[in-house]
Amino acid sequence: MSRRSAPLTASLASIATIRTAGPVMPASLAAIVTPAPQAGPLSTPALPPSSSRAAAPVAEMTREDFWRETFPEMTICGAVQDDDDFNEISPNRLAMVSERLRVEGYFQEADPELVRLSGLLSLAIDRAASLSIPPVFVFLFDEAWRVFNRQKQTLASILGDDYQVMPAFWAWRIDPQAGEAGWRPHRDLGARGLRADGTPKLVNAWVPLTEASPANGCMYILPANRDPVYGTADEKNWKVDYPSIRALPGKPGDWFCWNQAVLHWGGQTSQFCHEPRMSIALEFQRGDEPAFNKPLLGTLPNLGFEDRLKMVAKQILQFQHMYALPQSMRDLATQIVG
Repeated sequence: MSRRSAPLTASLASIATIRTAGPVMPASLAAIVTPAPQAGPLSTPALPPSSSRAAAPVAEMTREDFWRETFPEMTICGAVQDDDDFNEISPNRLAMVSERLRVEGYFQEADPELVRLSGLLSLAIDRAASLSIPPVFVFLFDEAWRVFNRQKQTLASILGDDYQVMPAFWAWRIDPQAGEAGWRPHRDLGARGLRADGTPKLVNAWVPLTEASPANGCMYILPANRDPVYGTADEKNWKVDYPSIRALPGKPGDWFCWNQAVLHWGGQTSQFCHEPRMSIALEFQRGDEPAFNKPLLGTLPNLGFEDRLKMVAKQILQFQHMYALPQSMRDLATQIVG
């Protein structure tokens, strides 16, 4: 029987609900980096400037036909997932993935189908950038959801068969030529995201759509077993053994997963790199835990256009402290969620 979620018309009435606690961050970032001016290292990336195209009229962005006409290669509300269409992992590999997640707080896996999907999504993000549209709007397209739905076997082995997709996702286009960087060092939920045995209550899945390298801002992580305050009441007072920091370079076809207690961040880009780092991420939680963010979207969500649009607007509002967007976009998001 299909595990796709039912329409969310009723639950989306309260879609403006924002998570009750943001990322666990200390008052100062001095434990990792010297605080810098807005344009300096680890600065919050701004929306890439438009190139040869005029900015898309904000009013047009609520019309489904606008997205179909502007992004004809992409699909909206088609067949997001069949129950037998998933990235199959061997039992031994699944056991290793679960153990690495428990010990180091993260793992890296591969899915050949992501190469094709990454090509489509990176093209869409580039086109969106040329129209001054935030990358997160690619979650209007089936392809973004299919990337994560394909990992259902691995996610079920970690979080249980009834795991839930959370209303928390983002997309990035980090441009080295604009001096941009990924999100600053942070933990997400912190120790509250771990069970007593050290296994996660919720995880983040992060997918590079283009090559991610130290030169264009790949992810970095402090492995859980190299972090003396990981999972403790002292987790806000970072104690970093710098050689233990691990870069996570990746390429299309790779995907990464980490729990919400590990310290992680996106790197500062190099001016000598010319290729933007594009990526998408989505959060998941155990089905037997209370919702950490509402509304939960089911195991294999297949939302209609209006529901996806409301979800995208929710992300713009709940992550505005992490990603600078024009006031017009924040106003549009507020209007959409109502």
